Amino acid sequence: MKVSDEQLAKTANSIRCLCADMVDKANSGHPGAALGMADLAATLWLRHMNFDVKDVDWAGRDRLVFSGGHASSLVYALFHLAGIGALTMDELKTFRQLGSRCAGHPERGVMPGVEVTTGPLGQGIAMGVGLALAAQKMKTGNKTFVFCGDGDMQEGISHEACSWAGAMKIPDLVMIYDSNGITIEGSVGLSMADDTKKRFESYGWKTFECDGHDFPSIDRALRRALKVEGQPVLIIATTTIGKGAPTKGGTASCHGAPLGADETRALKAGLGVDPEKSFAIDDDVYELFRQRAAFCRRMANKWRKAHPGFKVPAEPSEEALVAALPRFEPGKSIATRNANEEIMTALAGVAAGLVGGSADLGPSNKTVMKGEAFVAPGDFEGRNLHYGIRELAMTAIANGITAFGGLRGYGATFFVFSDYCRPAIRLAAIMELPSIFVFSHDSFYVGEDGPTHEPVEHLAAMRTMVGVLSFRPCDANETAYAWVEMLKNTKCPSCIMTTRQNVPVLEGTSREGVAKGAYVIYEGGYQTQIVKQEGTKERTILFIATGSEVALAIEAAKMLEKDGKLVRVVSMPSQGLFLKQDRDYRDSVIPPAMKKRVIVEAGIRFGWDRFAADETTTRFVTMDKYGASAPYKVLAQKFGFTSENVYRVAKEIA
Repeated sequence: MKVSDEQLAKTANSIRCLCADMVDKANSGHPGAALGMADLAATLWLRHMNFDVKDVDWAGRDRLVFSGGHASSLVYALFHLAGIGALTMDELKTFRQLGSRCAGHPERGVMPGVEVTTGPLGQGIAMGVGLALAAQKMKTGNKTFVFCGDGDMQEGISHEACSWAGAMKIPDLVMIYDSNGITIEGSVGLSMADDTKKRFESYGWKTFECDGHDFPSIDRALRRALKVEGQPVLIIATTTIGKGAPTKGGTASCHGAPLGADETRALKAGLGVDPEKSFAIDDDVYELFRQRAAFCRRMANKWRKAHPGFKVPAEPSEEALVAALPRFEPGKSIATRNANEEIMTALAGVAAGLVGGSADLGPSNKTVMKGEAFVAPGDFEGRNLHYGIRELAMTAIANGITAFGGLRGYGATFFVFSDYCRPAIRLAAIMELPSIFVFSHDSFYVGEDGPTHEPVEHLAAMRTMVGVLSFRPCDANETAYAWVEMLKNTKCPSCIMTTRQNVPVLEGTSREGVAKGAYVIYEGGYQTQIVKQEGTKERTILFIATGSEVALAIEAAKMLEKDGKLVRVVSMPSQGLFLKQDRDYRDSVIPPAMKKRVIVEAGIRFGWDRFAADETTTRFVTMDKYGASAPYKVLAQKFGFTSENVYRVAKEIA
């Protein structure tokens, strides 16, 4: 299919007018980048992108990521012209309105064709890296294109992700940099003096440059980029923000505000379009996209014939996962991080799509799948990854791997560094992507490394994240059961927090209980005596604990039993799952009649008051201050995380 430069120009100008109309009608949006990238987008789509608009989930499609998600009007204008998702002109008029598929930033799962949700700058770049890696692993032969801008390049995640992609020599990844030199506050020169070309060459990328408004220049750069093998490619496209807007073009004023009626009319007049018409596209522009769609459909069918047996790995069944789990005998003592490695290795053969690694902490996190190879520069057969010390990029790249389809990306680091990962975990939650994140060294028991490495508020912070499934298992077997739940889950990201120190393997752990978030792990006479003895309710003590503190609670419970008390211990590995259970189940685990409660966790109290009975009958053994540097057993004494102290606190209400 041949498309002339004149046809591309008319298409790009039609896109500009649509974008200006959408933003004006919504009285909200970012017209500048959309107008500036229209020439690039038209050339890429009509001459180079291989995308079947009738099957947007076709495995062999080229992936397109708009990392600068604020330019979403460009996405919808392009998709409308291409016929993706039957996106109508009337829907374009609902841009940025409640319930519209044309959301303020492109959203995966809302608008067909959107590979990943973007908006937080830089994350689209890293997810594009993940998509490109996944394509190599799945052997789909597709290209991954990423549009990015000056803001993306300034974000630290772009340095992390692009350095890693260059080191791994990831091919078939083409990033198109809309270098317009403008950010919200004005010229990028106010805060940026990078030589981007040298920067990317030092990463190991092949670089090309083009005039982002000259079609032969754009086309030449893309053709050269698509011939590059064995490394990622950056195209630096010099553009004008708000291209075509007569007074606002080239200035920061068109970045995040509508052009306005007068400027939009002037834009259209300058482009040779009727300034009195809005949301109007000539039939010959639609015809170009119909022809391109027919061409790509033929290409897609050739791919399907060449890959007759292609299938993405199926999600493992719960039965297969459970059957593959190692068993840990009560009475032994093992750090849950060590158990984690044994569990992941055992599950690797069942969960064939599991791919990931650690931010340079594999030996400490214990997140290496033994027996599986590592991905190496230019060699993508392995399933383990060396991410280097790049927590945020790691998390976003894992999301890209998962978003590709058929793979489950995971990442790992110390729990205290989950702060570096949160923006990408949050985006995974918004996208409902089931990426998995393993956080070891989950409390002050880190010990000698001191408060900088001892998470305190992080458990509460993780639980506040909407749409994130989190687990803090009490022992090796709960860790195994949590992995079953994480791999069963296909609707949201999962996190698991594991211990540095050894913890006892406990009697009474329950796979069904972990699946429900909390359960009774120890009962000291409550079930048999509560219904027999008058006044027994007043003599019962309920412990609620998580992670390594469950064993402490059980030890304290046994001490209380010697005083004639009736005690129940609840292990709550997942607050979120427990709160989703029905009232009957929750009351069966934490009976309202059991008013005397002790809540034990090596993290801040925040979030636990919901499980308190009242101020007079509930006590907390929590960590509401930063840690210290010392051997962990010394710290346990200092901070009160001993069975003796838990027993003492319980005696206050017993």
